[in-house]
Amino acid sequence: MNADEPKLVVKATEPKPETTVPVPDPKAVALTRETVTDETKPAAKEETKTGVKPDVKPMATVKSKPKVELEESKPEAKAAAPRTAVGNKIIFTVAIFGIVAGLTAAYIFGMVRKAQPPVFKPVSNPFASAIYANGMIESELPSGENINIFPQISGPITRVLVQEGQSVSAGTPLFTIEDSVQRANTELAAANLKLDRDQYDKDRAAYDADPKSISKTVLDTAEDTVGQAAAALKAANALLQYYSVKAPVAGVVLAVNAAVGGYVSSQGNYDSYTELFDPLVVMSGPQEYMDVRCYVDEILVSRLPSKWHIQAEMQITGTDIKVPLEFVRVQPYISPKIELSNEKQEQVDLRVLPVIFRFEKKDAPVYPGQMVDVFIGQEATGGNGTNNF
Repeated sequence: MNADEPKLVVKATEPKPETTVPVPDPKAVALTRETVTDETKPAAKEETKTGVKPDVKPMATVKSKPKVELEESKPEAKAAAPRTAVGNKIIFTVAIFGIVAGLTAAYIFGMVRKAQPPVFKPVSNPFASAIYANGMIESELPSGENINIFPQISGPITRVLVQEGQSVSAGTPLFTIEDSVQRANTELAAANLKLDRDQYDKDRAAYDADPKSISKTVLDTAEDTVGQAAAALKAANALLQYYSVKAPVAGVVLAVNAAVGGYVSSQGNYDSYTELFDPLVVMSGPQEYMDVRCYVDEILVSRLPSKWHIQAEMQITGTDIKVPLEFVRVQPYISPKIELSNEKQEQVDLRVLPVIFRFEKKDAPVYPGQMVDVFIGQEATGGNGTNNF
């Protein structure tokens, strides 16, 4: 061995101390995977660039973060749990309420309700074969119409002397109108008559004493003046009577459309609601007997029995009261059915024939203008019962 050759010196390597790496908790690693991944990304990039591995932080520091995050998330989880429980209870309650409501509705709508009995017995045909017609109660008057009373002069009403439903005789005062001016005119006419009569008496006495003291012409003129004054007084008295309106016939007062202080005219009393003029008093005839005006459809006119065999029965609407009727006459004129509505401008296609019957009122609860049901039949005869009106 040469002295110049280098000597190989072998040093015994000292054993490196063994380092124990703690095993991370799987749950903590799972919770902090995203955090660790985000933190290691920059370090991995530096390693690829420089080729030097960055220092690895001890696991102790890595474990500290998941613990803090778990501790912070515990209150939020505890708060979310009661909210979920309350929501489930609300949903469960609403569902139960909906089921109960559905069952209740199904029970109510599924109930079979019994029909209520009628308040009164419906009208029925009393004859084997009859014609049905609408009827209207009227006063027993030739025209069948009520008596509408209007004043002949204008002025405010001072007194109303009758009331509705009162029976009156012909000439009974109904109401009076303020007559002070006309009464003064009547007194003036009476004074003029007295003055003219006195003048005539003087002229007549002078003429009788001495025919030459006054001419015959003057005497005749004075006599004519007295006649004119008497006529003027008579006219004034007649006009004064118009201020006291009286009943033209005996009957029953149906309506009074006048009030003390109201102004009336010859057109009647102005109604501010309907903006029409109404009669001051509406009267009917005596009501021992009343008429029923029936309106028979024109297509049923051919089925009317003969007037010698016709019979009818009236049933008051809403009651079981039935009243036999007596035939009076037929109004031989088919007209539009407007009497029931009292509207002249009504457009109707139905035309009817009025047939009038009468009955004894007694205690029947009927009034003029009331609608009734009428069945028109015929008596049993050996003939064919054709119409012989």
